[in-house]
Amino acid sequence: MLRVVLKFKKLDKCGKLGSYLFKGDAGLDLYSIEGVTINPGESIWVRTGLAVEIPRRYVGFIKEKSSLAQAFTVGAGVIDSSYRGEVKVCVRNLTGRKLKIKKGQAIAQLVILPFVSVKTREILQLFPTKRGKRGFGKPTT
Repeated sequence: MLRVVLKFKKLDKCGKLGSYLFKGDAGLDLYSIEGVTINPGESIWVRTGLAVEIPRRYVGFIKEKSSLAQAFTVGAGVIDSSYRGEVKVCVRNLTGRKLKIKKGQAIAQLVILPFVSVKTREILQLFPTKRGKRGFGKPTT
């Protein structure tokens, strides 16, 4: 297992550092610093009161907590290592009722992964594969 140091800066006194719920977890819990109500189908940005210094050659992904995934989803979930602003979670209410998030509630997970930087090149034809253009479990016509 690769270990890196992840540095957080509190931007608000209520900010709570990302933390693992259990030893060996992949995602650090992120906590709301505000109580909010989200209408059905609505998306809002929820503040964590934290900035994070992700090491070079790593990226942060904000993902749903499985315990909340039936109620809401999160979007805009990539944090580049050069970003130093507040970590906010874009929350979309998937239910048909108002959804309440409490101040201090764990609302998402932050997963840190190494990545490969690539160069791009345009070509006229891609190398063929057996799968080809088939996607989503369905053949294309």
